[in-house]
Amino acid sequence: MKKEVENNINITNKRAFFDYQLVEKYEAGIVLTGSEIKSIRQAKVNLGDAYCYFKDGELFVKNMHISPYEHGGFANHQPTRDRKLLLHKHELRKLYRAVKEDGYTIVPVRLYITKKGLAKLEIALAKGKKTYDKRETIKKRDLERSLGRKFK
Repeated sequence: MKKEVENNINITNKRAFFDYQLVEKYEAGIVLTGSEIKSIRQAKVNLGDAYCYFKDGELFVKNMHISPYEHGGFANHQPTRDRKLLLHKHELRKLYRAVKEDGYTIVPVRLYITKKGLAKLEIALAKGKKTYDKRETIKKRDLERSLGRKFK
């Protein structure tokens, strides 16, 4: 019987929420090495420039920076290597169709560790925002911040 791990690893990609309008979210597993999962448990991950792409019918995440493990020695991993994502076939087909036909892109939104100790990447089918949409997001955020200050 596996013991459940207590964790609080929840790394979000704030840039994805600002640059893209998220249409649909999916939960994907990641193929990792031992030193990568240890670095993720220490929260040494950056999702800022990461994006997903298809290669030979499989989905990969590119530019997700996982810092090398401190005690890894010579067996450490490359920080920005491409990592395979694990999804069901029907989800892969749906995402592939949307990316090819409709001009959507796939961006990683959140990286977290489940209660069983598995690393999961939440990805989203997204459409790029225009400049005026970004300005509207900034105005809304500033308004919420100023209202929060008034009622404190």
